[in-house]
Amino acid sequence: MAGTSKGEHRIGLLNGIAAYGMWGLVPLFWPLLKPAGAMEILAHRMVWSLVFVAVALVFVRRWAWAGELLRQPRRLALIAVAATVITVNWGVYIWAVNSGHVVEASLGYFINPLMTIGLGVLLLKERLRPAQWAAVGVGFAAVVVLTVGYGRPPWISLCLAVSFATYGLVKKKVGLGGVESLAAETAIQFLPALAYLIWLSTRGGLTFATEGPAHATLLASTGIVTALPLVCFGAAAIRVPLSTLGLLQYLAPVFQFLLGILYFHEAMPPERWAGFALVWLALVLLTWDAMRSARRARVVAISRRTDPAAAAVDAVDV
Repeated sequence: MAGTSKGEHRIGLLNGIAAYGMWGLVPLFWPLLKPAGAMEILAHRMVWSLVFVAVALVFVRRWAWAGELLRQPRRLALIAVAATVITVNWGVYIWAVNSGHVVEASLGYFINPLMTIGLGVLLLKERLRPAQWAAVGVGFAAVVVLTVGYGRPPWISLCLAVSFATYGLVKKKVGLGGVESLAAETAIQFLPALAYLIWLSTRGGLTFATEGPAHATLLASTGIVTALPLVCFGAAAIRVPLSTLGLLQYLAPVFQFLLGILYFHEAMPPERWAGFALVWLALVLLTWDAMRSARRARVVAISRRTDPAAAAVDAVDV
């Protein structure tokens, strides 16, 4: 049993690394789709993602959730909200990468955990621990420093962080699996995306049919590029602790940041380094606080099994 557990954990860890690794390396993919513009790439991503996940769901015969979802208008409305905010996120990210803003895009995913905490306070009235308040304060200072450094607010980063944090919040309320959620969201996106591609074709601006079969194949593969990391993430989520996934999530922006500097040769003046350093300090505070809370929770769980009275005291400390 122990061997099986270790094997499952190893499989989950590898899938987690694969998922966040693919998300981190995706800036290498979007420039390959030029001369297609960001809007055409986005529309193809929506259309082909639905095709890919529909085939996957037919293969595994998982359709029961769809009937249940259609009978729940509130969940359908939440799916529509999720589809809207992830459309914004995808569109801004593709445009940012293909316009030479990979480093600023990576910043969006570095500050995403801080934005998630902010939404929790504003919308869910969550109470923060002192370390979390400190992290949010340091993160705000980082945005101020970066605003000075860029000569403008880092709107790409903020847009990506807000849209993805909102997406995560909505998905949590919907409660669908990764592949099923992507299928529902892209089903909502499909008709508007297809209509845009048809309109673009009538104006002679569609590159899918004019730049050769290799270009068309790359555009069609946006569905795989979108769905495959989600499949790996789903395999990881059921096999490794949430705390491990929380640490692995930083792989994606780290890879993006390194690609922006080392591969795309984007500028990093001292004030940007200072801003990023503050963001990383905030993330260290968050990670330390999360690990400490998880450790205390484990102590409380053990205490409950051995000494209920002590567990009540420990629970107050947590």
